[in-house]
Amino acid sequence: MKKVICSQKAPGAIGPYSQAIEANGMVFVSGQLPIDAATGVMAEGAEAQARQSLENVKHILEEAGLGMANIVKTTVFLADMSLFADMNKVYATYFEGDFPARSAVAVKALPKDALVEIECIAVR
Repeated sequence: MKKVICSQKAPGAIGPYSQAIEANGMVFVSGQLPIDAATGVMAEGAEAQARQSLENVKHILEEAGLGMANIVKTTVFLADMSLFADMNKVYATYFEGDFPARSAVAVKALPKDALVEIECIAVR
């Protein structure tokens, strides 16, 4: 059985998908754009965008009763690999102890011309 997870503290889905789905003790968080749900404004610059995307992930996991320590896998989408170091600097501050597995890829474009988008899988 699956359960939809939705946080008002993260931006709503901009298409036919859910912010997150829980199934069998695993939470699959959709890619989070760096948009502040309260203002609707996208952060500027790779560091700020990485921070906001991770904050959105964090809010969704909190809605599921989980935290960043429950993440086992992330995927980071970057508008350009030259942004990797800026993203990575911020990313490292969101985890204590063991880091989750991660993929980081450059893509041709991201929705709303974002520089960063982050998705993850967490477990109970």
